[in-house]
Amino acid sequence: MTIMITGGTGQLGNLIIANLLVRVPATEIIAGVRNGGMSATLKALKDQGGEVRCIDYDRPETLQKAFAGVNKLLLISSSHTDDTVRLTQHTSVINAAKNAGVEHILYTSFAFPQTSLKGSSSVHRFTEQVIFDSVMKYTILRNGLYIDFVNVLGLQEAIQSGVLTTSAGDWRFNAVTRSDLARAIANVLAEKGHEQRIYELAAPKTWNFADLAEVLTALADKPVMHIEDVSVQHWIYPFLSSIDTGSTSKDLEQLMGKPITSLEESIAPFLN
Repeated sequence: MTIMITGGTGQLGNLIIANLLVRVPATEIIAGVRNGGMSATLKALKDQGGEVRCIDYDRPETLQKAFAGVNKLLLISSSHTDDTVRLTQHTSVINAAKNAGVEHILYTSFAFPQTSLKGSSSVHRFTEQVIFDSVMKYTILRNGLYIDFVNVLGLQEAIQSGVLTTSAGDWRFNAVTRSDLARAIANVLAEKGHEQRIYELAAPKTWNFADLAEVLTALADKPVMHIEDVSVQHWIYPFLSSIDTGSTSKDLEQLMGKPITSLEESIAPFLN
């Protein structure tokens, strides 16, 4: 069995490879990278007999050769800012994988895209359809909102002032950490099965800004209260409104084999 992970130098790809290295022999792992950058994880992979191959979504003529001998391919969605380009890139990868004889393709989609065709949800839904139409074995890994979004909410300022000020609204979040997603995805890659499955990798319960203020209070050991202000303007709120941040799922915890990281533990790294 040979497993390839595209986006091997990205944050999620690196974490998945690190998790895989303790689950399967390194000789069964191939990291796909766009440039020559070599993280500590990729160096460990090579040192243990794994392989690093050049994968460039924008050079479809090179992809089929890069996928030669691959049984399972994890397509980590493109980070390009233009969704038309992203869909073209994804389609090139899927077609090349099929032509190269890849048996099983896995794709990092976005959680609960069926509720909307707006924004990034559309490129994920369309990519999923290309995969379905390819008739390859598939697993769709619909990643929840990254907990990283809290980094733009002014957490340090909230601790200093004692007030977390947010836009008004009934905000609830199913956000998760990359490390939890990586653990779950690595387990899927390492195990048999999971074909023709769609997993919603979001939190099993939501939290709100009042919960976040309580966590800041505990971490800072000083009171932080939450208030809403209708005058607050920030790009993050229209983005959050465009996606499903309130639906929940037990898939992530089941695939991890343990509870997800707590809100307090998830937030702590953004305060250092």
